[in-house]
Amino acid sequence: MSLARVLAETVTIPAILFLGLLFCFPMAFHQPQPDHAKLVVADLATERKVDTTLQRQHPGGFDVTAVADAQKARQSVLDRDAVAGFAAKGRHAYLYVAKANGVTLEQALTKGFTQLAAHNHQRLTVTDVAPTVSKDGSGTTLVYFGIAWNVPGYILATTLLRAVTFNRRRKLATVVGVAALFSVVGFYVGVGLGFFPDDPAALAIAFLLTTAVATFSLGMAPFVKHFFPLVGLGLYVVLSVPSSGLVPVQLLPRFFQGLHAVMPLGNAVDGLRGVLYFDDAGVLKPVLVLCAWITAGTALLGLDAWRHHRMASRRGAEVEQEDIPEPPVEDPVVEAPAPTALPVHAHHFGELLPMLEGVVRDDEQQPVRHAAVTVMDTGGRQLVRTTTNARGEYAVTGLPEGYISVVVSCPGRDPLVHQKLLQSGVAVRADFSMRDRRNGTSVRAATQRLDLSQARHGS
Repeated sequence: MSLARVLAETVTIPAILFLGLLFCFPMAFHQPQPDHAKLVVADLATERKVDTTLQRQHPGGFDVTAVADAQKARQSVLDRDAVAGFAAKGRHAYLYVAKANGVTLEQALTKGFTQLAAHNHQRLTVTDVAPTVSKDGSGTTLVYFGIAWNVPGYILATTLLRAVTFNRRRKLATVVGVAALFSVVGFYVGVGLGFFPDDPAALAIAFLLTTAVATFSLGMAPFVKHFFPLVGLGLYVVLSVPSSGLVPVQLLPRFFQGLHAVMPLGNAVDGLRGVLYFDDAGVLKPVLVLCAWITAGTALLGLDAWRHHRMASRRGAEVEQEDIPEPPVEDPVVEAPAPTALPVHAHHFGELLPMLEGVVRDDEQQPVRHAAVTVMDTGGRQLVRTTTNARGEYAVTGLPEGYISVVVSCPGRDPLVHQKLLQSGVAVRADFSMRDRRNGTSVRAATQRLDLSQARHGS
């Protein structure tokens, strides 16, 4: 392989991620401007005046709707149907905002309507109908906790891809258990430090977020293969963070508003805000989106299992399998699984677990040392080669799913071949008993017969 090709394969994924970060973050954060932010105004005549003024100042920045009175305007903000409500009566004007939507948005609305009220010779009173806790002065702390529940879900999936002794059911059970643990710990850290209110309903949103990210990552891994790090980091960092709500979504460009509507992180932040500050208003849609990600991940896992079952059936497999593993996937965070020979000893924490192991003995059941063990795929391509230790043992990991051929050879002995089907969550054994090439008998047996013959002649 040429140097240029190796270099290209090495830098392609980092380069794409670099460009994604370079364009997405500055475009989202550099100059927040309202883009079709929804406002309600009490009284139709006032609504027309406000709409005309705002369209002149911020073309396309606001969508203004009339409501019956000031109480309706205030309730629209609490119901999350609008980011602000405005009402005017005589020389007094009232603006209803929600700091929980982000202080940047609150400040932009206050500034704009203060100028509008001054132009109409009115005194503006600003009411925050959904204030945040004192330690969340910016209204963005929930985003930071969302990121803490989001990115580790992806990392959890990458580590589970290396858990060769876990089948899909165990991996999903691990996802559920870890997501529950993370949600509980994160929630009580946030409440204990005073970063958000004590409402246990937030636990469900946090749990769904981690579960959605981890499940979908596990499901997509067999299909994106070596592009897994690009897709994972692209989804959960490059696209998710700019659209998450660090800058209020109403101040983001339209592209990032669209991402916010479908990405797990953005929906989780919306759900948390609804639960903690808006009396559960607007929570259903984020919950449904998170559940859709979980469903999609589960469906991909099922599709991959069906695909491998079908491949096994075509190869004439007669043994009914409970599960078939996904192929190893490269990831920049952890060492990628690859066909690898392992030393045979008691397993230590953090070490790779064998997917294939066995013992090579002679026909007298004595270990054969330094026997060559070669593992090949169904196309005859060598995956890994190793040798037995002093006890005749060998071990290999990082093998792909499906059928493999294990070939054992040793000078002076007949080679042997076993075909094995690797199943998820099961360490497959392939033991061998090798015969000496001389008339199918072992050297020890021949020696014993020679000694016996000599003893008889001597007698």
